[in-house]
Parts: sequence; structure tokens; C-alpha cells
Amino acid sequence: MKLSARAFKYGDDINTDYIISGKYKFKSTDMEAMAVHAMEELDADYYAKVKPEGGFLVAGTNFGMGSSREQAPLVLIHSNTKAILAKSFARIFFRNAINTGLPVVECDTDLIDDGDALEVDLEAGVVRNLTKGTEIPFPPLPPVMATLLADGGLVEHFKKHGGFAL
Repeated sequence: MKLSARAFKYGDDINTDYIISGKYKFKSTDMEAMAVHAMEELDADYYAKVKPEGGFLVAGTNFGMGSSREQAPLVLIHSNTKAILAKSFARIFFRNAINTGLPVVECDTDLIDDGDALEVDLEAGVVRNLTKGTEIPFPPLPPVMATLLADGGLVEHFKKHGGFAL
């Protein structure tokens, strides 16, 4: 699976309350309505910038620390975030992202700047920075996770296969 979009870069230690503030988590289960508030604690214009054409959320270390709730990756999906590229992820966020169908890529993000045009090849394990003409390798996801992503997440996988078939 190849994805193309522009990079929207942020820093280290982005917790789930930065992704979707707790003041919204309990008011609605409508992810489209909540998506307009994605990342607003760090960037009030994130939704307006990403929603029209999609984008890659690029970060540093420890992305997604905090709550184990699935709203954070779901809100990013509904904001048209195509994937998250970070140096490292909080493990529960990483699994929640895969389970909800949001690609996550652990790679060196130092060579990516805000606004760079990127292509992410999930099968080949490479991020191509089209703006700079560079490539950043990353370890491809294990086959089970790649299958879940290809099916649109765990729930969609179960619907498609009638259970956990690989």
C-alpha cells in the first residue's frame, strides 16, 4: 500500500489529550464532529489544513502517550490523516491505531520538514521525501498488522472474514 500526502510536523511526547482534548471525549461519539478538534491543543488549524487533501502527521518520540481510549486514532482518521510517522509510539496507541485502520510508521523523522511532500510505501518499508529526494527506511509491519490495515482495521477485518482469519 502506497500513500502520498504532505507532512504536518510536530514534536515529541504528544499525548492523546493533545490529539483530542478530554473536554470533547465525553460529549459525543460522533467522530466526524470530534475530528474538527483534532490536534487543536497544538495547532488550532490542523483540521482545516489536513481535511481537504489528507496529510501525514509527523512527530518525534513517544507519540500517543496517555489514555488507552480509541478516540485518538479514530479522530485522526476522520480528520483525513493518512498515516502517522514518528520516531516511537506509545505501545497502546500503536495497537489502537492498527486496530482502527490508521497506519503508523516508526522511522527517523529528522529528515522530514513541515510541508514536505511524502510517499509512504508500507510494503517496501520506505518513506520517500519527494521534496528533498531522500528515502527513509523503516521496518515493515508484521503480516498480521498489514492485513488488519489492508482490511480497514480489526472490526472491518472481522466483518470481511467472519472472524480473525489470516
